Amino acid sequence: MSEAMPEDAPGEAPEAPGPAGPRPLGVERAPTGHDAVDAALARLADADDLDVGGHPEVYEDVHQGLRDALGALDQRPGPQGPPRPYDHRS
Repeated sequence: MSEAMPEDAPGEAPEAPGPAGPRPLGVERAPTGHDAVDAALARLADADDLDVGGHPEVYEDVHQGLRDALGALDQRPGPQGPPRPYDHRS
């Protein structure tokens, strides 16, 4: 005599797997030594806890932070020299 496989209890449907929630990617970020860049890159970790729909806001914020850090490199440190005298030409 063969044993029959037990069936699910009447009225119970097996649970369908739902969509997986957000999962951290586990990407390691090494410090760069530049505080503004490190802060922007640390902000990427916020995307780990968000659904995909929330990622653009984080990415745009990080992108703006990195642009600001790069733009700051174009600024000359210290006081600017005196303005050049107006060159009078006729």
